[in-house]
Amino acid sequence: IKIGGGTRWDYVFVDSTNHKLYVSHATQTEVVDTTTDKVIATIPNTAGVHGIAVALDLGKGYTSNGTSNDVTIFDLKTSKETGRVKTGQGPDAIIYEPVTHRVLTMNGKSNDTTIIDAKTGESITASLPLGGKPEFAQVDGKGHVYVNIENKNEIVEINAKDATVTKHYSIEIGRAHV
Repeated sequence: IKIGGGTRWDYVFVDSTNHKLYVSHATQTEVVDTTTDKVIATIPNTAGVHGIAVALDLGKGYTSNGTSNDVTIFDLKTSKETGRVKTGQGPDAIIYEPVTHRVLTMNGKSNDTTIIDAKTGESITASLPLGGKPEFAQVDGKGHVYVNIENKNEIVEINAKDATVTKHYSIEIGRAHV
């Protein structure tokens, strides 16, 4: 699939329900129709974009913009921006937690997470400290988000509803959880 443009690619997100592939691309996010393999839209002004999260149940998408330290909220049907939310420094990975309808950014420079109400676009917690540099996250379908802390050999468990860190798991060989 030819997308064109400059360099600095990062995360992709596959929306298999709507046959779309979202590709982060320096200062914009490309939207590819996976049935035709054609670029069908561009979400502009996503400075230093890293990750993309999609809330199918809300019809909304979100990008983590690492240079501007914010999240772009966009409409899934039109790919048009509908809002912005400030984050901590250097948002990288971003994830939608569907049970609580929360979006979380993993802010690598400020070592924290920003938690956003996905329905309203309002910040719930601007800076929840994680104790190290977060890189990537996954949800468990029960309201928890698990984040690897790449400079600490840890996994952090976040309760998305309460916006709290509930556990730290050591992933060092030979060590039990902390």
